[in-house]
Amino acid sequence: MTAETSQTLDRGLRVLKLLADTDHGLTVTELSTKLGVNRTVVYRLLATLEQHALVRRDLGGRARVGLGVLRLGRQVHPLVREAALPALRSLAEDIGATAHLTLVDGTEALAVAVVEPTWTDYHVAYRAGFRHPLDRGAAGRAILAARQSPSLDPGYTLTHGELEAGASGAAAPLVGVSGVEGSVGVVMLTDSVPERVGARVLEAAREVADALR
Repeated sequence: MTAETSQTLDRGLRVLKLLADTDHGLTVTELSTKLGVNRTVVYRLLATLEQHALVRRDLGGRARVGLGVLRLGRQVHPLVREAALPALRSLAEDIGATAHLTLVDGTEALAVAVVEPTWTDYHVAYRAGFRHPLDRGAAGRAILAARQSPSLDPGYTLTHGELEAGASGAAAPLVGVSGVEGSVGVVMLTDSVPERVGARVLEAAREVADALR
């Protein structure tokens, strides 16, 4: 720790990160061990974070991430959307299909940014705010593929008719962006995705990832 940083704030943020990395919560003793501080310090940190709804404790005393984190997370979406729009516009115009940025929201895929092409006679109507299960549609499947191979480039994912009859999708995950789990893709009214689309989607996903780093 340098003189310009806050040790208490640092510890509080470390608590949130530790809790975010577990599905079953952590006890005060477990947090004390992981942080290398005594239990009294952990109690004080948890009490402060609870006041801001960033942490909650269940009946068994295990600490978990609180709903206040979701409120903070919602404010991130506009920033992510703004950073992604240039790459999405270029992708939509180049391919002639609706381009989208999709992020994980719990167990669902949530479209947070959508750009439709300006020059096509028709295209798929796809709206920001649209949700679907992670295991359906190219956007969600691309994210799941990245989870399964976090150290590798999972490439792109193709689907047909999983979310809308007659529509095909192509998506590639965002790779190397800390704290953001999502994908970039296109959806088009076609029975199959042209070969060049997959490579172009991969390129757009890399552009968005670079913009978010």
